[in-house]
Amino acid sequence: MLVTFKCHAAPDVTMLENLAQYLLGIIGKRLGPRGVITHDELDTAITKLETAIATDKKERAEHEGHFHEGEDGREHHHEPAVGLAQRAFPFLDMLRAAKKEGNDIVWGL
Repeated sequence: MLVTFKCHAAPDVTMLENLAQYLLGIIGKRLGPRGVITHDELDTAITKLETAIATDKKERAEHEGHFHEGEDGREHHHEPAVGLAQRAFPFLDMLRAAKKEGNDIVWGL
């Protein structure tokens, strides 16, 4: 299922339900059929999401370049998966735009 976040200050942001639920959980909200992030909640939401992104980047940097030994006895390097910063950027951008213009963000309407 897709969830679309809407705000007058930014283009719509559409994402899969599991990512929406995860990002909303980070900022202290629950994904329901409808919801709102009020302009009064944006400072806290932005701070929480930026903190989570910084933590994710730090943890990914610590694991970057790690190798493991495969069944053939040789070391194998895996490409890193897409991080939180990449997945959350459109949503974080929307939060910042909404804050700048004093708008709310809604979904499920």
